[in-house]
Amino acid sequence: MLQNSAQCPFTHFLFFKPSFLLPKVSKQHKAGNLTRVSEFFLLGLSDDSELQPLLCILFLSMYLVTMLGNLLIILAVTSDSRLHTPMYFFLSNLSLADTGFISSTVPNMIVNIQTHRRVISYVGCLTQMSTFTLFGCLDDTLLLVMAYDRFVAICQPLHYTVIMNPCLCCSLVLVSSFVSLLESQVHSWIVLQVTCFKDVEISNFFCDPSLLLKLACSDTFTSNIVMYFAGTIFGFLPVSGIFFSYYKIFSSILRVPSLGGRYKAFSTCGSHLTVVCLFYGTGLGVLRNRDIKRAMFRFLSKTM
Repeated sequence: MLQNSAQCPFTHFLFFKPSFLLPKVSKQHKAGNLTRVSEFFLLGLSDDSELQPLLCILFLSMYLVTMLGNLLIILAVTSDSRLHTPMYFFLSNLSLADTGFISSTVPNMIVNIQTHRRVISYVGCLTQMSTFTLFGCLDDTLLLVMAYDRFVAICQPLHYTVIMNPCLCCSLVLVSSFVSLLESQVHSWIVLQVTCFKDVEISNFFCDPSLLLKLACSDTFTSNIVMYFAGTIFGFLPVSGIFFSYYKIFSSILRVPSLGGRYKAFSTCGSHLTVVCLFYGTGLGVLRNRDIKRAMFRFLSKTM
């Protein structure tokens, strides 16, 4: 426990916590600031003990449903040769990214609720932050890639198979992964520049890089500018690309003379639009696609 708690209100607050919950910090203490922090304390969603079992059941159910949905999508796409197309190739990769995205935070939160331990190590915090940013950015970039795929399919249908060849599809996934890794490393590098923390309490259930910067003792104006600039590039640009792609898609669809032709062209975007609309919801939302449903039923019938 840190000494001279009268000069540091935070140590007075920690005094009332059980010893196994205390975040470990070094004995060095300067001007009320904590340096060389080895652990952080996640405040979570609520301190109400009566809500903890409900939160645990709720998030565990959401996690299992999302994991099951993503697993079924991957199995359906890989087992049915009729789904071996660029659109479903990107969809299966999106399911993998979504699996990593939700697994980077929710399991740790469920364990913390069950064990009543909200402490996370400094290394664990950086790891969680990196994986969360990596898979979150990968989701965004893959949605952009899928929007481009639909743009080519509708606006240049005669050249679709030539443009969206297997080599280009794999390259787009690799580039998306590289860009996501780059953003993750940028956020990690920014946080690693912080050498002094004035508090160890994170007001969330996971390690958010913006919240870590708020705990820094030193001036983080430049770091915040860099972080928000990176977030704008890696977050806003994919969304802008998706909107632009669908602007061109809708423009092409409206030029189709027959109503049936418009409906057929628009229906090819149904799968991607569903994923975009339900990006922050459950992974089962993408199961609304008819081809996915049929493929999963065929897969399940083979295994039973």
